[in-house]
Amino acid sequence: MGLNVTRSVLPTWLARLMCGTAVLCLAGGISFPAVAQTNDALAGNFKTNPNAQMLLESDELVYDINAKTISAVGGVQIDYDGNRLVARQVTYDQKTGRLKAMGKVEIVEKDGNRIYAENLDVTDDFKEGFINTLRVESADNTRFAAESAERIGGEITKFNNGIYTACEPCRDKPGKAPLWQVRAQKIIWNGKKKTIRFERGRFELFGMPLAFMPAFEIADPTVKRKSGFLMPSYKYETDLGYGVSVPYFWALAPNYDLTLTGTGYTKQGFLAEAEWRHRLANGEYSINLAGISQNKPHEFNAINDQEDYNNTGRGMVGSKGHFQINPRWSFGWDVMVQSDKAFAYRYGLENYADYNKTDQIYLTGLHDRNYFDLRLYKFHVQEGWSDSNPSSSEPKQPWVLPSLDYAYIPTQPLAGGELNFNLNLQALSRDKEDGTAVTGLTRSGYLSGIKGNDGRITGEVEWKRTFITDSGLVLTPILALRGDGMYVDSDSVGVNRDQAFRGLATAGLEAKYPILFTAANSTHVLEPTAQIFVRNNEPYAGQMPNEDAQSFVFDASSLFERDKFSGYDRVEGGTRANLGIRYSGTFNNGLSLNGIAGQSFQLGGLNSFATQDFVNAGAESGLESARSDYVAMIGANYGAYNLTTGGRFDKDTFEMRRAEVAATAAGTHGTLFAKYAFIDAQPTYGFPTDRQEVTLGGSLKITPNWRVLGSGTYDIVHDTLVKQVAALAYDDECFTYQMSYSEQRPIDSTGAAGDKTTTFGFNISFRTLWEFGKPVNIGGI
Repeated sequence: MGLNVTRSVLPTWLARLMCGTAVLCLAGGISFPAVAQTNDALAGNFKTNPNAQMLLESDELVYDINAKTISAVGGVQIDYDGNRLVARQVTYDQKTGRLKAMGKVEIVEKDGNRIYAENLDVTDDFKEGFINTLRVESADNTRFAAESAERIGGEITKFNNGIYTACEPCRDKPGKAPLWQVRAQKIIWNGKKKTIRFERGRFELFGMPLAFMPAFEIADPTVKRKSGFLMPSYKYETDLGYGVSVPYFWALAPNYDLTLTGTGYTKQGFLAEAEWRHRLANGEYSINLAGISQNKPHEFNAINDQEDYNNTGRGMVGSKGHFQINPRWSFGWDVMVQSDKAFAYRYGLENYADYNKTDQIYLTGLHDRNYFDLRLYKFHVQEGWSDSNPSSSEPKQPWVLPSLDYAYIPTQPLAGGELNFNLNLQALSRDKEDGTAVTGLTRSGYLSGIKGNDGRITGEVEWKRTFITDSGLVLTPILALRGDGMYVDSDSVGVNRDQAFRGLATAGLEAKYPILFTAANSTHVLEPTAQIFVRNNEPYAGQMPNEDAQSFVFDASSLFERDKFSGYDRVEGGTRANLGIRYSGTFNNGLSLNGIAGQSFQLGGLNSFATQDFVNAGAESGLESARSDYVAMIGANYGAYNLTTGGRFDKDTFEMRRAEVAATAAGTHGTLFAKYAFIDAQPTYGFPTDRQEVTLGGSLKITPNWRVLGSGTYDIVHDTLVKQVAALAYDDECFTYQMSYSEQRPIDSTGAAGDKTTTFGFNISFRTLWEFGKPVNIGGI
């Protein structure tokens, strides 16, 4: 006896009325869409909503009371909890508890997975079953195909004569073999262990067998962390030789793990590394260890790398961490201790290989208009050194204990203007004087850092308010007060004070008159700007150590700064005026332009940039005379094309003293960047000749998947290619390949070229399967 129902949507309440607790009551029983779920059902995990309702649509619904079967026949579509099953016929046998779907079965899951089969036969708890002609396409673009598949014990799924790949099929030729695939007699997916095992398999590239693999196992692609060997990587470096690294990842718990890596170098021997990572509820930290007993330390350059040359045993311990105390406060650290000052750099230890490495421990707070930052610093210059190499800068680097910055802007205006407070504190200690005696010059006795201890505390308050007149003139008066307390404990030459107080009061006015020009296809704004700052002379100008205001460059970006020094140790005094013009323009075709040009004038009092300083800050800067050099900058942007150029020009001859040009372009066939830098001779700083350098680089897309990348830096003055990097790369949705070559030849301040260092590397990655080597970043491309 059968009950026939024409095409209609069968509501859940009617299905329950017809079958009681049978298959159509899927909301409370089995789940059709979990039949072959790639990550859940096949792996033995069911994640469905027990309160979800099911809708069934078919040409006929046949309920055979005698046979105790329910069949949906013709154009069957079942929707449940965001999942869908489509087949020609679906039958549930109440006596055997088995579900059969027949005829081009397709299951579409709510997470994007798709499962295709000719026939499906499973038990109602999905622990046992059999599927013919199975094809699985997961949401992360991994694919399985098999002649048949069977499910055993609710945990293991066996694919018979199966294929696995992460490559998409060719759209023009669907039958064409993917770029790579693994073909195996059996593929066993263990849902409990989260592993995929291949038995009697072979790896195929472009449809051709490349390697026979009797048996191997990989982690389930959905598993992000699983213990086991990671793919080895390879490298070559002149002083180290050829190296092969083999890492082992140990997933000890969901929130902490250990990675052990062994690297064998043909010249220097075996390097051992360990990395511990631990994630907590409010942050994370890591600990890194590395060590080697060098076989051939003499392979390193014996002059520039004394420690490399002498040491056999070398090692490093490093740690990084960051923790969020609450939404406002956080703290962290990044520290490293090594046997000598070049170990991490020489061996390219990940996260610690920067030539200039900064250790720090910090505490930061940010809320509303309050900012707090407390840090302890130690600076590393990773170069070999010893007592026989006194020119090395590493032992001259200071400890900063501590550096403190605090800023506060009240929410309420004062006299209609904005008030802001700044506090800075720093204390430094240095074991060895960092100084260079320069003779025969106007300024001598260059002293980058004193031996001993020094410190400073600075407090500053600034008020400013903007007025706009009826004619459009914008006036901004500025008032500022600053006080510095300083101390010195040193026997370095030139230090003749042990404590001092410095006070500075500033009254300033900025006037701007924006002028708008509008044309048919563009809009332009010219903004002539004038500033004047009246203040007392800088107390003790150049008589106290200068630690944080050494990197001083006068250009268009600093033209309108109230204090042009880069830090707190020096402060600009006297009466100064800044004159210039700002420009911005936009065009209907998408082009935009912006620029600044102007000059600065010392009108009265002591010129801080002309005073003698421990580090000669201000010398040859263009500000040391009453009338400064000219500075200018202009930038252009047009879609993916950018150009920025700027420079400083002599106030009398208009001769170029400093210039920078940077251009980038991007298109469908690749990217291109170019940089040019020119710095006039600065004998005061130990550069008796001009410096000119040009860098070119980019990437060219040869085909949709193949790219050529490269960059090079050329020292024009010394006619030397100081750095070059080249790479050939391929990438698509399932495979990446990169082969790289780099060469470096540094130039010191005397113009002498250092030893050439050559490095080779490559990276091959089969997505979800294997990866060899490490990718190389070329000029940020």
